[in-house]
Amino acid sequence: MDFSLLAPDPARIDPAWMTTALRRAGVLKAARVTDLAITPVGNGLVGDSFRFTLTYDQDEAGAPATVVGKFPAANPASRQSGSAHMLYVREVSFYRELASTVAINTPRPYVAEIDPATDDFTLIFEDLAPARQGDQLSGCSIEDARTAMAEAAALHAPRWADPTLEALDWLAIRPAQLQPMVLGALPGIIALFKDRYEGQLEPEFMALVEKLPPTLAAIHADPSSPRTLQHGDFRLDNMLFDVQGGRKPMATLDWQTLALAPGLIDVAYFLSAGIDPQARREHERDLVRFYHDELTRRGVTGFDWEACWRDYRRYTIQGILMGVFSALSVERTERGDQLFLKMTRGACIQAQDHGSFGFWLD
Repeated sequence: MDFSLLAPDPARIDPAWMTTALRRAGVLKAARVTDLAITPVGNGLVGDSFRFTLTYDQDEAGAPATVVGKFPAANPASRQSGSAHMLYVREVSFYRELASTVAINTPRPYVAEIDPATDDFTLIFEDLAPARQGDQLSGCSIEDARTAMAEAAALHAPRWADPTLEALDWLAIRPAQLQPMVLGALPGIIALFKDRYEGQLEPEFMALVEKLPPTLAAIHADPSSPRTLQHGDFRLDNMLFDVQGGRKPMATLDWQTLALAPGLIDVAYFLSAGIDPQARREHERDLVRFYHDELTRRGVTGFDWEACWRDYRRYTIQGILMGVFSALSVERTERGDQLFLKMTRGACIQAQDHGSFGFWLD
């Protein structure tokens, strides 16, 4: 295996390395990178991202002025979480094996390397700036939510109920082996979550958090919904809008939680975390209907509106799980606390609105 472009620390990337990487990617021919400047970008929780501003020894058409790199988290707790839950190998493998098979907009990868023995990895992408960064704490407009629904369908439809995905060990088999570990750890995680956020999260919502273990066990045992490629963390912090000055309406980043799972999990999770609960109540049926229409337009059959709406209502659990699990898996920050409480609260309200736990526990 050739790890010559593996540079898990951005400080190890110099002009010669970047020249080699861009030439291998086919985006640089005669020019040579002579200098680069590095600045942090994004709000990643388990990986650290940086923008590289490049200087060349000569002008060359198509040579990128900037690129974006992603690397393992410098924080030890976040790094351990990324390795333990296979987040790094899934993201690199997505860009290497699956990104070209779906219609959702993602950045083009120039470098996608990982050492499976250590989980050291390097991702270098095209820079999608100028773009409007999604912000989980601020939420989004209904227009942006509609764009996200179209992009969700562009991810889910091309590989809908595709049996060949089961053959991808890193996607289907090994993550499934993690489920007993996750379920076993969940009661302890919930206890720590309660200790941290007691008095900040409403008691009725904390009671729903305590229902997660039996609910997740029931969800994992249920084969009734069609499986597809599921992003797993389909929310505003992982999205850019009006990409490259409006050339594309949106792009989705951070593929660390990719899974083989029902697509409506992404839809329910986005709507619980991305828009205000009252706005969600007013618009969610139309937004989910639009998503279903997009699935159909893209060729999905045998999945009618009733099945779609039912899956949406019963998979609101994802937002609660992500809020709880993520809070205890990464470095604690003030923004993180605000984010995880907002995510958990929004998903609990959504679950209450739809009686979601009743689908699994009654």
